[in-house]
Amino acid sequence: MWQGSTKLTRKLLKFLIMFDNSNLLFFPGQFLSGRVIIEVDDDMPVMGLFFHVVGEGVVNLASKAEAVTDKENYIDFRLRLLGEPGGESVMLSSGIHSFPFKLGLPLGLPSTFLGKHGWVQYFCKAALREEGGLTHKNQQVFIIMNPIDLNLEPPILAQPFHCEIEHKIGMTCWSSGPVTCRVRLDRGGYVPGEAISIWATITNNSKVTIKHTRASLTETIQYVTRSKIIETETRELSSVSRGKIRNGEADDWKNEKLFVPPLPPTNLRGCHLIRIQYDVFFIVTPSNLEKPIKLQLPIMLATYPLRNEDGTLRRNKTKIEYPTTLPIFRPWLDEKTFQ
Repeated sequence: MWQGSTKLTRKLLKFLIMFDNSNLLFFPGQFLSGRVIIEVDDDMPVMGLFFHVVGEGVVNLASKAEAVTDKENYIDFRLRLLGEPGGESVMLSSGIHSFPFKLGLPLGLPSTFLGKHGWVQYFCKAALREEGGLTHKNQQVFIIMNPIDLNLEPPILAQPFHCEIEHKIGMTCWSSGPVTCRVRLDRGGYVPGEAISIWATITNNSKVTIKHTRASLTETIQYVTRSKIIETETRELSSVSRGKIRNGEADDWKNEKLFVPPLPPTNLRGCHLIRIQYDVFFIVTPSNLEKPIKLQLPIMLATYPLRNEDGTLRRNKTKIEYPTTLPIFRPWLDEKTFQ
């Protein structure tokens, strides 16, 4: 990837940043290592080769009224790979030159994330400054994935999760009784590829027919500046529904499955500008014009699933595997949002 001059000079044939890990995926605490490759076809006097590793979170929201921008840094590491500050030029001889670099990545880095109004990105920049003042630049992005292991999270996430509501539909004089809804999830933490098991009891003691009931898994992205939420996007990821419940009747959900689709594992702990939340919404829709009744059950989507004491996967027969390259951009953000 060449950035800077529109074309190479006659002397400079190649200027590349190459990582030892060719899939560009790194975990916090690992070493980021590689080399800058320079190939010249003639002797070239240079003042220095500069290397810069950057990790940053950015929120950028443009509206007709104003543009809102905020930024925070996670890595800012500068290294001089060739030349001395204030020193004389160094002669690069004809041929290929390799300049190694190695950096220990800090623990607790937020994962790479690309959203509609903000992002968390990591990249390396290299600059080669010739004696005459001409500077050649290049940069290379790398991906950070900070995993979440459900086995290291609070034990309550492995326990069943309950929620209930009692709600009166319609005018009080027309309503003989409330709609009661009790919902239970098998636990509070999952990984992509698993299914959320849902039990629910909906009792309709009103005089209004319930049109349908529905469970929906959603992802909500909040963009924050100065501790204030400036934009929110919510997207439905999967759903399951059942039919009508007439007045005086009840309906039971027994181990209905809500599939967790393949999502890019995202851990934005450490980032104060972007928040990601996953919820199961249980929605009861009456047949009149009233708003649906919604129960919100926050869940955690993690990277590594729960295991039994002997190390085997809990409630899962197949091993969860992730691709070496991750779909870090969410293409569905331009689609219709969840209502």
